[in-house]
This record gives sequence, C-alpha cells and structure tokens, in this order.
Amino acid sequence: MKRIAAVLLMLALAAPAWPQTDSLESAKRAELEEIRRQAREKRDAATRLKGQESQAMGQLRRTERQLNLTRKRLSQLRRRRQNLDLQLEVTRLDLQRNLQALSEQRARLGRRLRSMYKLGPAGELEYLLSTQSFAQLLTRWDFLVMVAEQDRQLLVDVTNRKETVETLQHRLQGHLDQVQATALQTTTENRRLAAQRSARRGTVREIQTQREAFEAAAAELEKTARAIQGLLAHLERKRREEADRARAQGQPVTPYSSDFARGQGALDWPLRGEVVGRFGPERNPRFNVVTPNNGIDIAAPIGTAVRAVAKGRVDYTAEDYGTYGQIVILNHGDSYYTLYAHLSEILVSVGQQVTSGQVIGRSGDTGSLKGAVLHFEVRRGGTALNPQDWLQ
Repeated sequence: MKRIAAVLLMLALAAPAWPQTDSLESAKRAELEEIRRQAREKRDAATRLKGQESQAMGQLRRTERQLNLTRKRLSQLRRRRQNLDLQLEVTRLDLQRNLQALSEQRARLGRRLRSMYKLGPAGELEYLLSTQSFAQLLTRWDFLVMVAEQDRQLLVDVTNRKETVETLQHRLQGHLDQVQATALQTTTENRRLAAQRSARRGTVREIQTQREAFEAAAAELEKTARAIQGLLAHLERKRREEADRARAQGQPVTPYSSDFARGQGALDWPLRGEVVGRFGPERNPRFNVVTPNNGIDIAAPIGTAVRAVAKGRVDYTAEDYGTYGQIVILNHGDSYYTLYAHLSEILVSVGQQVTSGQVIGRSGDTGSLKGAVLHFEVRRGGTALNPQDWLQ
C-alpha cells in the first residue's frame, strides 16, 4: 500500500509539468510569430518608403527642373533687355545727332533758296553779262557751276539725312517693340516662376508634415550624401593622377594650391546669413528622424552672391545633383575641397581658376527642404570637416 501511495503521489506531483511545457512552447511560438510579423511590417514599410521616395522627391525634382528652366529663361530675358536698352540708347543718340544735322542743313537750304528767290531768274544772267572780259566771264561761269553743284549737294545731303532719320526712327520703334515684347515675356515668366515656387513650397510642406514622405526625403538625402562621397573620391583620384603626371614632367604639383590648411579659422564666409543647419547628425523634432549634415546651411535670399572661400580650381558643377540641387565643387589643393549647394545659378565652369572672394554662383533653394539656404562643406579627401572650424 505504501508503494502504491508513493507512486500516486509522484504522479500527482508530475502532472502539472505537462501544461507548463506546453505553455512555454506556445509562448515561444507566439514570440516567433511576433518577430515574423514585425519583419513583414518592416519589409512592407520599406517598400512603401521606396514608393514614397520616388513620389515625393520625384515631384520635388520635377518642379525644381521647371524652376531652373524658368530662371534660365528669365536670365536670358534680362540679358536681352540689357542689350536692347544699350541698342536703344545708341539709336536714340544717332537719331538725335541726325535730327540736329538735318535741322542745320534745312536751315542752310532755306537761306539759299531765299537768296535765289530774291535774285530771280535774271540774276545769274546779269552776273554773267556784266563781265568786262572773256576770262572774267569764264571765271564767273565756273563760279556759278560750283555754286550750283554745292546747291545740288546740299539738297542731296538733306534728302539722305532725312532718309537716315526715318530709318533710325523705324529702328527705334522696332527696338521699343522688342523691349515691350521682352517685358511681356518677363512678366509671363515671373508669373510662371511664382506659380512654380508656390507648387514647390506645397511639396516641401507635404514632405515636412507627413512622416513617410519625410523619411523618404531623409533616405534620398543619405543617398545623395553617399553619392557625393563617391564623387569626391573620384575627384581625389583624378587629383592624385594629375599630381603624378606633373611630378613625372617636372612641373608644379598643385599650381592652384593656396596653403588651404593654414587658413583654418580665418577663411571668409561664402555669404553672410543665419546658420540654420549645423555640422553633424540632425534630429527632426517632429518625427524623431536623424539625418546627416556634412556641412552647414546658411539662410540667404535667393540670388545672393556666393563667393569662393579660397583660391582654387573648379573641379565639378551640376545643375541637378539630387537633394543638393545645383552644386559647385572647388579644389584647393592638398586634398582640400569646398562644396557649395542649393544654388540658383552657377557662374563658373569646370577647369576655371578662381580667386578668394570671387563670385561663383547665386544662392537658391534647389534640392533644399529648409528653404532658401546655401549648403557649404569643407572636405579633406572624402572626410567631411566642420566648416565653422575653418570660417572666421
């Protein structure tokens, strides 16, 4: 009986262990399922994010391309207006001089005609017949022929000058019509520019207020930053190859070197304005999304002159470089580069030598989600340095 009781007791004690084992396995299965569910959600989110990236940023890029084209047309119209104004001024001066000359010639012709009228038709005949010798007759005849030729030339001059004045008046009217047409085109382009700017602001506002769109924009920004890294690596390889060739030919290795490293803390700012984006990772307070900033962002009205912080050579320009927009990269020698982004206009070309303080472009908002800013970077090779450590 004692044995039976002991066996029953052991069975009673062991019985609860089975449900506990089942419960543990069930929990593990549930945990695994939760992990799988989260993985699926992340994959789905990544897919949606990619779609949002192409949608939000694609719309922004399309609008910016239209803005760039409109700005170019406006710039061409401004240059055309300047040329027309110059031609207009030259034509007006020519017309004024010719009108004055015409007035003087008409006055001379009028005096001559009055004299001829007073003398009458018999005056010249009396003048000839009153001679006392044949030689005097010939002399007076030659004199009258000369006077007649001068009268004829005066009349021709008046006629020609009148035609010149009429031509200049016609040309002046043509210039005025062109100026008016240019002004009309400029007004149309300005309206188009305003509409495109409004559309761009709407797209940026949408990106800034919708988490998925902002995350997509942040992903695009990181993608562009990586592309910049690759571009600078390519430029550095090219610089080293040029240096090797220069050494082999016994030429100066870096003719555009400006001892850039010595300028640390003393370089002039590319433009003056409030720093609205600082070097290092930036956290968005609304969505808690961190984005890298390899430089600084300086607020400035669109069209502000952007200057080179040191002398160097233009190694790269682009009118559409992802979230950087229009950019210029200067090579300062010794592996140092400066980058100027979000420009509205580029005023230099690749290979051009620039001096410290030279205007290389105009500030803008191309590719920017912060409004009208200049994005400025200092690089040593591919390494981003804090620009504020270099500017005075």
